[in-house]
Amino acid sequence: MFGYIVRRVIAGLLVLLVISFGVYLFFYYGPTDPAMAYCPKAGCSGEDLARIRDNLGLDEPVLQQYGEYLKGIFVGRDITNGANVIHCGAPCLGRSFKYSVMVTPYLWDLFPATLSIALGSAVVFLTIGVTIGVISARKRGTALDRGLVGTAMLVTAMPYYLVALLAFLYLFSSWGLFPEPGYYPITEDGPVAWFKGLLLPWLALGLFTSTAYARYSRGSMIEALGEDYVRTARAKGLRDRTVALKHGLRAAVVPVVTIFGLDFAAILAGTIFTEKIFQVHGLGLQALESIRNQDLPIVSATVLFAAACVVLMNILVDLAYAVLDPRVRL
Repeated sequence: MFGYIVRRVIAGLLVLLVISFGVYLFFYYGPTDPAMAYCPKAGCSGEDLARIRDNLGLDEPVLQQYGEYLKGIFVGRDITNGANVIHCGAPCLGRSFKYSVMVTPYLWDLFPATLSIALGSAVVFLTIGVTIGVISARKRGTALDRGLVGTAMLVTAMPYYLVALLAFLYLFSSWGLFPEPGYYPITEDGPVAWFKGLLLPWLALGLFTSTAYARYSRGSMIEALGEDYVRTARAKGLRDRTVALKHGLRAAVVPVVTIFGLDFAAILAGTIFTEKIFQVHGLGLQALESIRNQDLPIVSATVLFAAACVVLMNILVDLAYAVLDPRVRL
């Protein structure tokens, strides 16, 4: 088991290394010149741009610059801003062009908002989605099964931003059924304000996402209930509910783990529509604003963070597979 974990971690670190190099090249050697962010609105002359590139170290060889970038992530580095030299502690992801702050602590302050959305919505869509899937599988072919599957397909056919917008306009603005959405830090405003502010975003994102889990859970559960060991358990006289939950559900949940890992990583990487519509300032909304402002250090940092989330969740999914099905450790 230990060797299995080590192999997955090494593979994940190599993927992150390749992605970090690609991100650095794309954002700092792409069509947008990072030096332009330091130019006044009137523009820069060629000499001004050359001086800015020299101050930022952008005139150094690519590998040397990338080496400094990696050094900053692991041990920190010094960032030159004109005549000033600012130390950026590890993990250093650069200094914002627009806000003139270090990117890592700035994004870290926004992370709890996105994490709160991710955790709350995950509880909603896992609970509702898997429950509906199990019920539909056990009632396969009945009117209840067709009604649940049809409703799930209807919701899935709608774009998420429309579902979130309708939820905001009707459930909050028009009918006032929910408190004003927003993020209120639990350490500052208390758990009640935190819960009330995120309740509507949780339900909107969770209910929409649960439809996919309902379909996957139903298909996996139907396949699991047709296995020989399930029929054997029934032949021994076990109750149908016990067979379904104890024997069928464990096998059916394995495929669900895969999509959950990727979905949770995507939410952590930033739910732009959720944060924009429900007035939650998290990583997704900040990434959108940074793209508009051409704030390359923050944009590249959010991309790298998203990649790290995907890699980490894939490793955790592999470990979950190893627990649920020991055959994958080989």
